[in-house]
Amino acid sequence: MTWVKICGITNLEDALTAVEAGADALGFVFYEKSPRYLDPKAARGIVDQLPKEIEKVGVFANASVAQVESVARNSNITAIQVYVDAQSARTQSPCEYCFEQLARENLLKLIPVLSMRREHAEKSAMMWNPEAVHAFLLDSISSEKPGGTGRAFDWSAQERSANVIRSMGKVIVAGGLRVTNVTEAMRILQPWGVDVVSGVEASPGKKDPGKVKDFIAAVRQSQAVT
Repeated sequence: MTWVKICGITNLEDALTAVEAGADALGFVFYEKSPRYLDPKAARGIVDQLPKEIEKVGVFANASVAQVESVARNSNITAIQVYVDAQSARTQSPCEYCFEQLARENLLKLIPVLSMRREHAEKSAMMWNPEAVHAFLLDSISSEKPGGTGRAFDWSAQERSANVIRSMGKVIVAGGLRVTNVTEAMRILQPWGVDVVSGVEASPGKKDPGKVKDFIAAVRQSQAVT
């Protein structure tokens, strides 16, 4: 079964819609510049009403380890999805080891985000200890917009890099996915999971129930075919 994450959840109604449609995980964005930003305490109000088996993923961009730890504690999430661009990494202590340690000590699953708009994206994956990583998330992010771009990266051009990354751990594909293209993304990249944000929204931060259901149905149908 392909793991499906519906990201950018901002309210309980959308969260329950995604769960009922068959999502395996929900994402809560803690990047304050995002239109989908959610206060950690508001996130906890949603998280605590969700089934135990649903993964609750906190999404962070250029956050310090201390910030991630504080948010994780206040929101009751079960996994952390972290992206640190090169410029921010230079101003912080080595981030990979610190996030690995944070995840281990707090029993959180660790999902590093890799920008597939970079050449040789697999080199970024090699900076992480694969034994500490739950899965690598491949996205079309940039330092200007670290997530929620609504644009897909070139799956065919990055197939080789994705294969290398997949040899190090599980792979989640994100970036511009929607019901009309998720089957093709799965065929080319053969991911363990898929992650969608804008492709199932009525507006930023508000999900379209029909799109959520259709997206998850398309993923499940693709699995049945393959």
